[in-house]
Amino acid sequence: MQQMLKDWELTVGIEIHAQLNTACKLFSHAATSINDEPNTHVAFFDVAIPGSLPKFQNATLIPALRAAIALGCQIQHISRFDRKHYFYHDQPAGYQLTQYYEPFAKNGCITLTEDDGIGRMDGKSVTIGIKQVQMEQDTAKSQEPDPETNLVDFNRAGQPLIEVISLPQIHSPETAAAYVRKIQAILLAVDAVTTGMEMGGLRADVNVSVRRRDGPLGNSEYSGITGLGQRTEIKNLSTLKGVEEAIKAERDRQISVLEAGGAVDGETRGWSLTAPTVTRRLRGKEGEVDYRYMPDPDIAPITIGADVIEYLAQTLPKLPNQLLTMLTEDKRYGLSMTDAKILLQLDDGERLEYYTAVVEKLNTICRDLEAEVDRGSTGQLAANWVMHELGSLLTRADRSWKETQVPSAKLASILANLMSKKITGNSAKQVLKLIFDGDGREVGAIIREEGLVYRPLSGEEYADLASKVMEQHNDKVKQIREKGQTGKLMFLVGQMMRAGEEGRVDAKEAESVLHRIILEEPAA
Repeated sequence: MQQMLKDWELTVGIEIHAQLNTACKLFSHAATSINDEPNTHVAFFDVAIPGSLPKFQNATLIPALRAAIALGCQIQHISRFDRKHYFYHDQPAGYQLTQYYEPFAKNGCITLTEDDGIGRMDGKSVTIGIKQVQMEQDTAKSQEPDPETNLVDFNRAGQPLIEVISLPQIHSPETAAAYVRKIQAILLAVDAVTTGMEMGGLRADVNVSVRRRDGPLGNSEYSGITGLGQRTEIKNLSTLKGVEEAIKAERDRQISVLEAGGAVDGETRGWSLTAPTVTRRLRGKEGEVDYRYMPDPDIAPITIGADVIEYLAQTLPKLPNQLLTMLTEDKRYGLSMTDAKILLQLDDGERLEYYTAVVEKLNTICRDLEAEVDRGSTGQLAANWVMHELGSLLTRADRSWKETQVPSAKLASILANLMSKKITGNSAKQVLKLIFDGDGREVGAIIREEGLVYRPLSGEEYADLASKVMEQHNDKVKQIREKGQTGKLMFLVGQMMRAGEEGRVDAKEAESVLHRIILEEPAA
């Protein structure tokens, strides 16, 4: 297969459908909540009741504009809606309202780098063009509780979407997944959407074609680019891994067909996690003629003023690259690139918002404790607790981030007490667990009433405790002294904390004492 890949060029174009963060639907006042009781947020127009007419909801345009501006697009001052005709039970009107001919945004691009996880063949960076961004209405949601039943929930029907259409400038599955990931991060960062792929708020269709690197150019055209191989489309991919694996599967299938002397048919194919190495034919590929696009006669042109565009551009929230720079270079945070990336990807950006609130509150507390606290590491300390300590509690309790009951002010208070050495690390974890489980007391009250106030051991008490632990684990002491296995020190630290009185042994102090006795003082 590696040799085959050297002989063939893969080309991918991607259409991303994202649910906009709006309170109402695109052409009705019905609410956009799709998780409520089925068919409880439905207007006449959503189910195509005869005589009902669309009324464009101006507020739905705002998050769409933020998205397009963030993607570097040119906003069109006038745009129009078209009818895309097809018949299916989740589309009762027999057509979908979209912006095929005159979308509200065109000609954007995003640049991906090695840090975004692009394919090795793309080098250090690659720029992907965005042909257009268009508004359109979502379909209803189908449910099949059994083979004989098909239920339709129209709560989702008419919910506003944007479709982000890339140019076919992607040439590796890894870069395709990186592109979708970056688009998702941008849309979440500017509050254009409420959820990402994993929560069902974003879906991707991928168009895949291959052609011989040293052969004649193909006769297929896509998005105005000629010379491509015949493309197929894989629809409704809902995970980043799915995007990458579906492209690999279809690439390999097309190469095998062409290597055997066959021809690739233009068609729509499906992909499933249950069979990740193959795609299956669904139907022949529809084209412009099949959909019978026509301007919608009931919807007036959408006019967007320059002042609106300028205001939204000036008030746009920080983009992912700007947030990475802030987290790694701003002295308030000082995170590593790895930690910053993880934080950005967690919980659709909500974990990052929580983290910055913790840091802000912690630094406010620390200003009052300046003589007692080293403030240089507040950002990293907060990150460790937000990502790891609090994260592990969520994992063990099988809760989502939205279900955490630990206010940012209380976590900041816990960390301030830890930094000022009023409690130990273990005691801090106990306080966090109590609050996580619903304890409504203030942090200071929990520390006092649970007897967690740190009463440090004297230097002599630390030395006596260390000597007892060393005597019990003399083999570890020899390994440290004679073989230089200093990692064994942390085992001994753990033993000291277990042997000492609850809440009185500080791990760093215990390590310092052990290091001095074992490695600096002569052996008895």
